[in-house]
Amino acid sequence: MTDPAHPQTGDTRAGFLYALSAYLLWGFLPLYMKALANVPAVEVIAHRVIWSVPVALAVLIWLRRTADLKAALRNPQMLAMGAVTAALISVNWGIYVWAIGSGHALDAALGYYINPLFSIFLGAVLLGERLRGLQWLAIVFALIAVVILTVDSGKLPTVAIALFLTWGFYAYFKRRLPIGPNQGFALEVLLLLPFGLAYAAYLGLTGAGHFLMGSPRDTLLLLGCGVVTAGPLILYANGAKGLTLTTIAIMQYIAPTMIFLTAVFLFGEPFSAGKLLGFAFIWASLAVYLVSVARRG
Repeated sequence: MTDPAHPQTGDTRAGFLYALSAYLLWGFLPLYMKALANVPAVEVIAHRVIWSVPVALAVLIWLRRTADLKAALRNPQMLAMGAVTAALISVNWGIYVWAIGSGHALDAALGYYINPLFSIFLGAVLLGERLRGLQWLAIVFALIAVVILTVDSGKLPTVAIALFLTWGFYAYFKRRLPIGPNQGFALEVLLLLPFGLAYAAYLGLTGAGHFLMGSPRDTLLLLGCGVVTAGPLILYANGAKGLTLTTIAIMQYIAPTMIFLTAVFLFGEPFSAGKLLGFAFIWASLAVYLVSVARRG
């Protein structure tokens, strides 16, 4: 058993398997969300929240960490911080679900490719962390990629930008939330639950919803949103405790790579020469970033 007073200095098999499972599930998530493309994104988010609550609470009961959650619910400062992270993650979910359902999975992959680089930039701007030469080079390559993709499509890749902005700030504020990741996730979905229930009730009363009013397939898929939302997050939270930061930095690109391949080869989204050049700069920036991580490690 690892001593929590000391940082993780090596990778454990359990940590690797937990994290790998999380990233693979995130990589396959577009297939699940594509199956819900006929359901409006806001309704999907409402059910992601509603059905994540029992999963998150069950995990805390199993881990015997419910006392942490109760303490957070009685702490106004904790509630305020939790409200910020809950708002950011709900917006991120909404953009992601809409992107997959409307044929913008490539933009989603781009957003999650750029996200670690944006986190580095946030660390420099908000935390005063010093960037090394290779990190600056990686950020410059990513900016070049955005310019190329903007010229190619004639507009900014707003979906990708919105995804890495919301997730980057979510990760930043999440780090400042003085509570464990499982407890933090439970706090977030509990804070979002009244909104999810209210919207689901509105849809039920107006007959515009898909849960229990659409096809049995839609109902089952919406029910499963809790597991596909909470499951990878909980697996990742437990896997990260048994991995070095270098390993996590490398593994985090499994999911966007799977999303990219799914978008091109399964969803058939157009992939022009301009997109290829833009993604080439993204991959180059990631290679430079990983070299900088390896040197730090």
